[in-house]
Amino acid sequence: MPLTPLDIHNKEFNKGFRGYDEDEVNEFLDQVIKDYELVLREKKEMDERLNEMKERLGHFVNIEETLNKSIIIAQEAGEDVKRIAQKEAKLIIKEAEKNADRIVNESLSKARKIALEIEDLKKQSKVFRTRFKMLIEAQLDMLSTDDWDHLLEYEVDATELKIHQEEDSLA
Repeated sequence: MPLTPLDIHNKEFNKGFRGYDEDEVNEFLDQVIKDYELVLREKKEMDERLNEMKERLGHFVNIEETLNKSIIIAQEAGEDVKRIAQKEAKLIIKEAEKNADRIVNESLSKARKIALEIEDLKKQSKVFRTRFKMLIEAQLDMLSTDDWDHLLEYEVDATELKIHQEEDSLA
């Protein structure tokens, strides 16, 4: 066990013949006591500072561990977000490809339908043209008959018409 200042102060030496000067020894012991108390005080302060530094170091170690864990969690979360985004992107691309295929197929179907309608309209226009031509030819044939000439030869008495008109207006 280490010496205390009180141990040093209470220490008594045996006196021998022609020994040390007692006052000198006492003064020296008083100086040793003061120095020893100072050393003990400094040691206590250093111990307190050491404990404080250990506490701060422990605090910083905790912060470091927390930060490391946070970084790992953030990296994992980032990877999860990236993985989910890639899955969603693939789904969007698949959906877009399906829609594109559907649109192309619908467009081809409509194009075929329109082409068939065009062919049908062409046939109808040929039939119409043929019928219209036949109608006009029939009308021309009627105009070229002698019946028209016979109508021109027909004479009506204008006075007779006038009388019929007056009779109609009186009635």
